[in-house]
Amino acid sequence: MCNMAYSEDFRRRALEYMEAGHTYKELYEAFKIHPSRIAEWRKLQAETGSIKPQYPETRAGKIDLQKLEQAIEEKPDAYLYELASKFGCTKQAVFYALKRLECSST
Repeated sequence: MCNMAYSEDFRRRALEYMEAGHTYKELYEAFKIHPSRIAEWRKLQAETGSIKPQYPETRAGKIDLQKLEQAIEEKPDAYLYELASKFGCTKQAVFYALKRLECSST
């Protein structure tokens, strides 16, 4: 299923179309929306009072970039796995954090 965010106006028109007595099949033909999507929007409206698109919150990273910089200053020749164990994450997470800091290993 597509995770596309439909506009609030589009959602409202689709729900009004259903409330006017149309079937799910007619709704799909008119709006190309799967019935489960309409059920999600109805549930959202019942729970929040709105059909406004909901976006996930940005996940906080495990690695504090300032602390990572400090760790590198203290031990500039540290391996990724050493830094990963210090921050409780994967080597890949350290790699991408270093990339965000624009640090290079070359």
